[in-house]
Amino acid sequence: MSPLSRRVLSALERFHAARPWDHNAHFHRWILRQLPGRAGSALDVGCGSGDLARLPAGRAEHVHGIDADPEITARARELTPAGAPVTYTAADALTGLGERSYDVITCVAVVHHLPFTEALQSFRDRLAPGGTLVIVGVARESTPVDHLLGIASIPLDIVMALLKNWGRPAPRPVSMTARTRPPDLAFPEVVREARAVLPGARVRRRLLWRYTLVWRHR
Repeated sequence: MSPLSRRVLSALERFHAARPWDHNAHFHRWILRQLPGRAGSALDVGCGSGDLARLPAGRAEHVHGIDADPEITARARELTPAGAPVTYTAADALTGLGERSYDVITCVAVVHHLPFTEALQSFRDRLAPGGTLVIVGVARESTPVDHLLGIASIPLDIVMALLKNWGRPAPRPVSMTARTRPPDLAFPEVVREARAVLPGARVRRRLLWRYTLVWRHR
């Protein structure tokens, strides 16, 4: 990374510390549009506090969220309305999936923390025939297109941060010491490995430093 890139990244981090917003939640409505109108069961891998897991509750008979952090799954239970068909388990994203199958599996900004091919194989094996897998992921920038999309994302990112925080009091400064794991795979590698495991998968670059993957189990 060049000195200029590091300065830009540092400036963006300071900007977001004062105006935080959830880049992943920005994709939640798009995810819902990829899902069937009705489903028997849904699984959200890396569910966090359950924001996405609660959204398809009106379409699915049961939604299950799984996350490795027991504190965050406890928080998800607190935020879920009583009687909602949503449950949560604190478990590893791969070994804790169990043996049952699901009509819908979603995974947002988590798969780059996992062995990529193994994770896709695990999701594939637990997706029922006719089911839908939707992933929003993060890839390492490696091509000119990646860098151009990254540059184009900066003004959109700033505008969204300003809109999301319009009229809100300034939050306390956020420590930038805790960072998520950077992605290992570049987008072309993501596409190659995804299509090897999930024939026919639709993988697309997106703004805001994300890509999307949709696969339907025929």
